[in-house]
Amino acid sequence: MVLRRTIVTAAIAGTLGLTGASVVAPAAAAPQVGPDVSSHQHPGNAPINWFAVRASGQQLAMVKATESTWYVNPHFIPDSLAMRAAGLIRGTYHYADPGRSAAQQALFYATIVLGQNGILDLPPVLDLEHTGGLGPRALAAWVREFFAVLEPLTGRKTILYTYPHFWNSAMGATREFADHPLWIASYNGRSAPQMPRGGWRTWTFWQFTDSGWLPGVSTRVDLNRYNGSIASLRAYGNAINIFGS
Repeated sequence: MVLRRTIVTAAIAGTLGLTGASVVAPAAAAPQVGPDVSSHQHPGNAPINWFAVRASGQQLAMVKATESTWYVNPHFIPDSLAMRAAGLIRGTYHYADPGRSAAQQALFYATIVLGQNGILDLPPVLDLEHTGGLGPRALAAWVREFFAVLEPLTGRKTILYTYPHFWNSAMGATREFADHPLWIASYNGRSAPQMPRGGWRTWTFWQFTDSGWLPGVSTRVDLNRYNGSIASLRAYGNAINIFGS
């Protein structure tokens, strides 16, 4: 999601269609692995075949829901429906615009994702990649306000997506949010991600590439690992009653 772009629109009927991609993610990343997508994975309204994604061994998928105070990913609803139908644990994320009200963005996101605490739902995600012109202290206050508004509406601790350089510089390596689950973008080609200096002892999700390929997706796609067992992932995604313990 680093420097994510927003493009094109989609139709629900097209979401279940097939695409031409056929190369799977590295076996070493399986099975606690899954993509994150936005409108960028729908060039020319190309659908994602979420059944093919699931059949390739993916356990979860993240989809962009909103950005700022006005943008809703036009593929959010059809992708969400198809993810659920395919049996994928679903996560959603809000792309932060710190130049605008944190409270308004939190309310906007919560409204679109309808609380996000149902079956097959991971907790909500704040995607923080830009400062909006704010310095570290003001940006930390922005994040604090976003969480304060969003979390009573969802009943869940928000996951924080970022990358090491941004956190260390733009956020001043603050440790204030170390109690929030970390989704770290780190494309270092190693067996563990580079961690920001933010007080986290570990990571929850690791976006290890922005150029993966999966069956069912017609473009390159971000791929992520979950730091835990399949059983704990299912519990985290409210999926125990579906898949069994």
